[in-house]
Amino acid sequence: MPKLEWRSILALLTAGLIVSTGSPVGPPSLSSIGGLVETASSRIADDLSDEGPHLGFDTFAYPGDDAMQAWLTADKPYRWVGYYLSAPCHGDDSWEGKRATLSNMGWGMAVIYVGQQTWGRTPGQKVSVTRYITKRVRQVKTRNGNRVVSYVNKRVPVKVLVVPRASPGSSCSAQFVSGERGTADANDAIAKTAAEGFARGTVIFLDIERMESVPKAMREYYEAWTKRVVEDGRFRPAYYTHSFNADLIYGDVKQVLAAAGVSGDPPFWIASERGFAIDKAPTEVGHAFAQVWQGVLDVVETHNGVRLPIDVSVAYLPSPSENYRGAGE
Repeated sequence: MPKLEWRSILALLTAGLIVSTGSPVGPPSLSSIGGLVETASSRIADDLSDEGPHLGFDTFAYPGDDAMQAWLTADKPYRWVGYYLSAPCHGDDSWEGKRATLSNMGWGMAVIYVGQQTWGRTPGQKVSVTRYITKRVRQVKTRNGNRVVSYVNKRVPVKVLVVPRASPGSSCSAQFVSGERGTADANDAIAKTAAEGFARGTVIFLDIERMESVPKAMREYYEAWTKRVVEDGRFRPAYYTHSFNADLIYGDVKQVLAAAGVSGDPPFWIASERGFAIDKAPTEVGHAFAQVWQGVLDVVETHNGVRLPIDVSVAYLPSPSENYRGAGE
């Protein structure tokens, strides 16, 4: 919820105009006002403070309004959540249309766009496969002491080199990784972020999953994605990446930003379980440019009776995609 709204709520609480249910009733008791004022004051202090770390989580599908409200009021202080746009490698669209609902509840958000991935393959690289072809085969037999030659058609296996194709109807494939596709996916991310009603300057985290090696086509992909987001000007490019690939991706996108006249560091959300703790600063992941650190993956937690599969992160900002001050500022 915006900071001004929390101040307004506190004023209403102290004036005795609302109670915890939000219903217009008679004057509440002094004890209920005191408890509500204490809760609101604590929340205001949290929202007004830009001193991290701020605890957040992400989960694949939208859990539902009741679940999000339950987690917001739980003892464990989650204050922001990953907001997944539908994307080439994230077909679920359940988060879309929930920005205003989450904002009004008081959730901060990190906008996520899961772009093309390599999945351990090199885009465009040929692989050996077995194909069967029909060949005319010469056969020689002996019949009644005479050699008889005949020809028959027979299917035989052969090894050929081919570029793997994406599955029919698929929007996510290593074979789609290219600079051209980076531009197209950037346009998609921009359009969907705008459609969700996010403000100008909102940070969009391009999700780039871990790679043992980063092929040239992938570097061209995220560089083109970055360039297009900067050219459009409405939003800011940012990156979710594993610590293993972070330095290379950072160096590449810094060059793209510098060429566009953008100074400062772009936001990086870095994944690494090594040494993580919820009271540590994001830069303690080992990268000075980290704004967010994801350090707990694939766990299940229950708060206020609601059980969710999540990944856990800490961030410098209470809403990592909003009010960012960095590159270009």
